[in-house]
Amino acid sequence: MLHIEHARQSRGSWQAVHRRLAAVGPLIDGDQAGLFLGAPAMAYVLHLTAADSNQYAGALNALDRIVTTHTRSRLDAAHTRIDQGRPTSFAEYDLLRGLTGLGALLLRRTPDGPELKSVLEYLVRLTEPLPGPDGRPRPGWWAGHSPVNLGTPTPDGHANAGLAHGITGPLALLALAHLRGTTVHGHQEAMLRICRWLDEIRVDDHRGTRWPRWTTDTTSSPMHPAAPSWCYGTPGLTRAQQLAALALGDTDRKRMAERALLDCLADPLQLDQLTGRGLCHGIGGLIRVVQRIAQDADEPAAFTSFLPHLTERFLAAETPTEAGFLEGTSGAALAFQSIETDEAPARDWDACLLLA
Repeated sequence: MLHIEHARQSRGSWQAVHRRLAAVGPLIDGDQAGLFLGAPAMAYVLHLTAADSNQYAGALNALDRIVTTHTRSRLDAAHTRIDQGRPTSFAEYDLLRGLTGLGALLLRRTPDGPELKSVLEYLVRLTEPLPGPDGRPRPGWWAGHSPVNLGTPTPDGHANAGLAHGITGPLALLALAHLRGTTVHGHQEAMLRICRWLDEIRVDDHRGTRWPRWTTDTTSSPMHPAAPSWCYGTPGLTRAQQLAALALGDTDRKRMAERALLDCLADPLQLDQLTGRGLCHGIGGLIRVVQRIAQDADEPAAFTSFLPHLTERFLAAETPTEAGFLEGTSGAALAFQSIETDEAPARDWDACLLLA
């Protein structure tokens, strides 16, 4: 993706992009495949490469068929799980591995197709409560495993709030689809259910507004201000709620979300917890969220005024040791060049992060 952006800016060649694409080996298309792994990931990258041209049309058509089959299979399994009243898992619904990620791809590739609507219908159903062991209702996105060790079943499970693994990923996708005119029955009600839950777990104190990373039947973690990362922290949650507010016409929520990010940006205790440059856990992701929030904010300058300081923090932070997108040098470089060129609204590589 970094090479694609360089080619678009004439800082690199499309031949170099093609060589990298051609060197990709066999693609996973089984249950483990998702937006960031296997055939769906390749479809996303080729879609960015082709833009509005007919390049890679044959490969994209083949990948579209694979993604369609894969999505239908995953949806069948998800609805069967809900019918049986069992708790969900990150692998079923989240952005990185689950149906939310596939929906983000479909929103870009085939926004008018039946598979996207089927994913949205599933997400609506995901927000409907399911009975817990004691018979009391729990959020439909309650995961039956540990929030840290995903392979470990826990007696009580948890409800996750993050953008990467939690319910704000589905919220952002529902909002983005709504803003693009693709809706399903119960669409707005599903967004409202998520927003009400986020209001219930919200923490407001002298440091501003924030949300725990997850909740269980008895605790929330953490109660103290967490690192302001894209994946789990205040930035990702505020962008998802800003998008939902735009879709729902909720000016109060929009102001609340934007205020929460401004409080976060003004708090050194939170910013000091970001020690790397990456998109997922580092300053790169925060920078991109700030740019996207500013794009839709009532007062964009209130956010862009923080970018010089964030740039200084980015340059002083640890450089990733790997070349990957989410946590590596490529993603960090994409975030940094958007500051250098000031083209955040013009480039949509971050659609896979559900920021646009």
